[in-house]
Amino acid sequence: MNVIWVISDTLRRDHVGAYGNKEIITPAMDALAARSVRFDRHYIAGFPTMPTRADYLTGRWTMSYMQWEPLFKDELLLPDLLANNGINTAAVVDTPFYVRTNMNYDQGFRTFHEIPGQLNIQWHEGQKGEKGQVVHSIYGGDIRSDWRYESDHFAPRTFTRAMEWLERHYQENFLLYIDAWDPHEPWDAPQYYREMYWPGHDGDEAPPIYGYWPKTPGLTEEKVKKAHASYCGEVTMVDTWFGYFMKKVENLGLLENTVIIFTSDHGYYFGEHGGMLGKMMFARDEKGNIKGNGIWSHSPFYEEVTNTPLFIYLPGNKPGSYKGLTSAVDLMPTVLDIMGQKIPSRVQGKSLLPMIKDPGLPGRDYLVSAHPFINAGDWMKSVDGVNRMTAEDSAATVTTPEWTLLYDTEPGLSELYNLKSDPRQLKNLINEKPDKARELHQLLVKYMRETNLADHLLKPRLELKL
Repeated sequence: MNVIWVISDTLRRDHVGAYGNKEIITPAMDALAARSVRFDRHYIAGFPTMPTRADYLTGRWTMSYMQWEPLFKDELLLPDLLANNGINTAAVVDTPFYVRTNMNYDQGFRTFHEIPGQLNIQWHEGQKGEKGQVVHSIYGGDIRSDWRYESDHFAPRTFTRAMEWLERHYQENFLLYIDAWDPHEPWDAPQYYREMYWPGHDGDEAPPIYGYWPKTPGLTEEKVKKAHASYCGEVTMVDTWFGYFMKKVENLGLLENTVIIFTSDHGYYFGEHGGMLGKMMFARDEKGNIKGNGIWSHSPFYEEVTNTPLFIYLPGNKPGSYKGLTSAVDLMPTVLDIMGQKIPSRVQGKSLLPMIKDPGLPGRDYLVSAHPFINAGDWMKSVDGVNRMTAEDSAATVTTPEWTLLYDTEPGLSELYNLKSDPRQLKNLINEKPDKARELHQLLVKYMRETNLADHLLKPRLELKL
């Protein structure tokens, strides 16, 4: 059995039609979901971009022993394990951190294609047009300046390159791993995609500030809504080209012998929970300006970020939905299981193949979703690969079938929600249900001990301070 694994970065679960959204146009994703098992309670483990990829490739809870950094040499990686058993392994990515600064996330892939340009080194110009400082940025750059057609954009090029690879190798046994960074910001789909969601969109939108927009000078609710419209447009662009890709899969006859996995690494806030815009929060001064080059502040992980889409198509399997808890670390052993390979004892994830075949099986009792653990005052790479200080201990979220605890080491910052009665997490119950909060906190402590979290990271998190 072959496997095609597709990742669409920053794709919110609630922005896909198959999960009930009736406004955002995602027919290709919906069509795949209709012939797949749809996972309704699938959660991130590590966060964000590269920690999640580490989870994907290792099947381990890497946030307990890794930061945003190169993969360790003693890891057993999915593509290595497959390639060593004669399976062709290929990756097509435009997510820009796989090989930069010797990250080595291309390890084990027999073929690795990177579509360049999602992250640029560019000149900032002064007011008179003079060249200024060279800066690291995800905006502008020579790649975008050459765009003329929709097919020049990143997601279209990534899916096109993947289709080209399939044309040459579809008769082999293979894993094809596709990682599209869209709809990650900047939201730069062609204008007609924006206008699907905001007719006459003038481009005057809120930038991804990674903060609370009501406290940020110059931002208005309208600008935030226009930014969201641009994001939705990029979701539809990704869906369009994923649809072209799936037609190629069908035309090559691969739906008879190929499993399709479609997922994302995390979501994004567009004004929820007090006006959050981004997926982490920068510390700001009294005027709302970012401190320094960015210092990370309290960054809670709500459902919009942690609960991600997952569809798995298995040829000949009955479509349906799975309601149990599953984690990003479960996908690596799932691929091994599907392809008839032994799952090493080192792998901590659990194969989802039994759940695909029998959606009535139970899921996990609880899950932890978190940034790689770090303490206040330490420096870390996150979001864009830039090393920045954190002003506070990193947060973690514990999720059970009914409850979720957003844990923080600081007194009064932890939050508790009942997901069955309050799925949008609007009513914090931590003061009304302190015993339930302590129960979930003990699950976090259990997780940290079982994953051998270092003592200096464990000790500050052993207490729940209400």
